[in-house]
Amino acid sequence: MSVVPRARGIPGSLTARLSRLLSGLSRRSRPPRPTLRPGAPRPARRPLRPSRLPGRLLVPLAVLPGLMAILVLGLYARGVERPARLPGDRPAALDLRSTAPGTGSSHLASRPLIVPRSAWMHGAVGHSQPPPRYDDKVIAVFVHHTDSPNAYRCADTPEIIRRLYAGQTGVRQWDDIGYNFLVDRCGTIYEGRAGGVDRAVMGAHAQGFNHRTAGIAAIGTFTAGVPVPRAMTDAIAALAAWKLGPADIDPRARVPLVSSNGHSRFRAGATVTLPAVAGHNDGFMTSCPGAALTARLPDIRETAARLQGRAAAPATPRATAPATVRPVTAATAAPTATQPLKRSQSRG
Repeated sequence: MSVVPRARGIPGSLTARLSRLLSGLSRRSRPPRPTLRPGAPRPARRPLRPSRLPGRLLVPLAVLPGLMAILVLGLYARGVERPARLPGDRPAALDLRSTAPGTGSSHLASRPLIVPRSAWMHGAVGHSQPPPRYDDKVIAVFVHHTDSPNAYRCADTPEIIRRLYAGQTGVRQWDDIGYNFLVDRCGTIYEGRAGGVDRAVMGAHAQGFNHRTAGIAAIGTFTAGVPVPRAMTDAIAALAAWKLGPADIDPRARVPLVSSNGHSRFRAGATVTLPAVAGHNDGFMTSCPGAALTARLPDIRETAARLQGRAAAPATPRATAPATVRPVTAATAAPTATQPLKRSQSRG
């Protein structure tokens, strides 16, 4: 009798059935014994010879156990649920000239590495927080500085952000930290305001211009004469290129923004044209982001445009154009309601 070795993972009942099947085939291949009548002499016994199976049947029987084992393994494995293979966490657009589905943009920069909010929220004093508010897109970014000391270790950045969060949600009574992103002097980007880094989260960083904008805060104080680390400006440029890409905004361009209230440089409802990569002082009466960082904004815009795959601008003398103001009409009215003052004002 042929014995089928039991394969690991195959139920014992299947192995027993295979053994019985092979035993039956072996018995059928033997010639039948003659029937003897009572009193008849027994025929002489033939010398025992090893039984031979027909050559045509020998090969299939030899490989049948292996084939049946493979078949059973396949049927058994078919019923086992396999976990889905998940792609790695990578940017949606790695090709700078590719078009993301639904964006209509052909100038998408890759997403820079962003440290999640949970990295600095650990240990922070929590409070009740309303759901985040969203815009349809981001067409401009405002660059800030936090007006805090520059001599810090980059390993201490989470603690610095926790203190900024405590000050804005405590003394100022904001619902969350105002900046969408924060960048330290080593070029590390941190998620700020809650809501998702890949979405158009309405921040509280630029009085009157929080709609359709993102706030990027450089951690430190960058007044006139203070060196601005290259790693920091490169990170700001990469972040600006990525956030402006889905709306196909050239970081060197100027874009129309609607002032949501009169606490900005412009009256409520006025449509003004500001740089797509603007300093906080472009829209609010402040010295932020400091003279030194303001002087680096043209280079940040050029780097961001290059990261979007755009052609380099011709070498011409740069001139700072003043903001233009258009009269308020029904077509240029603010798309959303004015934010409460305590949640939208930012001095940094």
